[in-house]
Amino acid sequence: VLRSYGGDVSRLLDVCRETIVFDKVEDLVSCVQRILLDADVRLARFRNRLDDACDAKGSAGFRNVGILVTVCAGEAEALGLEHHICEVQLVMLSFARMAKVEGHKRYVKFRNARGE
Repeated sequence: VLRSYGGDVSRLLDVCRETIVFDKVEDLVSCVQRILLDADVRLARFRNRLDDACDAKGSAGFRNVGILVTVCAGEAEALGLEHHICEVQLVMLSFARMAKVEGHKRYVKFRNARGE
């Protein structure tokens, strides 16, 4: 928070994060469609790092689909959490295997060097 957001905790978006791993691209696409069409989910941000137009330099070469959402129904509203942002990472199995502990450590060093 200090390094990336100057101490502004309101900018922190990935306190709640889940990763879903897919064997087939078709299944990943289907998941994206289901999330985007879900009436109880509001999209806050969508990043498609699988797109050829995506500059892989910004993610140290890692490829995924990153979706920031809020859940705005039922229990979430009752608890006052309808504005709580959750990150959903959709990753192909081949990338997930590469991103094990050592891969993530390299990414953190890369990100820190960029001052993010």
